[in-house]
Amino acid sequence: QAQLVESGGGLVQPGGSLRLSCLASGRTFSSNTMGWFRQAPGKEREFVAGISWSSGSTRYADAVKGRFTISRDNAKNTVYLQMNSLKPEDTAVYYCAADRRMFSGISTIYSAYDYWGQGTQVTVSS
Repeated sequence: QAQLVESGGGLVQPGGSLRLSCLASGRTFSSNTMGWFRQAPGKEREFVAGISWSSGSTRYADAVKGRFTISRDNAKNTVYLQMNSLKPEDTAVYYCAADRRMFSGISTIYSAYDYWGQGTQVTVSS
């Protein structure tokens, strides 16, 4: 059974950095778009970043563009989200997700992703 497990969350001061990891097991997602979403209390889950199967394309939400970087290592079945210059409004549970479609474009829509991790908490506060 396919499983995505996030790690790397925690408490960080404004302006700090964190690196999230998402390890896939049970199957390979090397041919699938991978994405990161986040959900703050009382808010809907929102797209943060996505990366194509070949790493040839990436896409970011306007709110994180220039501060976050998504990458993947297909040999390790792992996707990363490097988060720099963190702000209090980045506080949320961050989820890793995989699109079931192979060799597809990067969707920002929640329903396009079929596999989800359990989430990791990121708190930005002084």
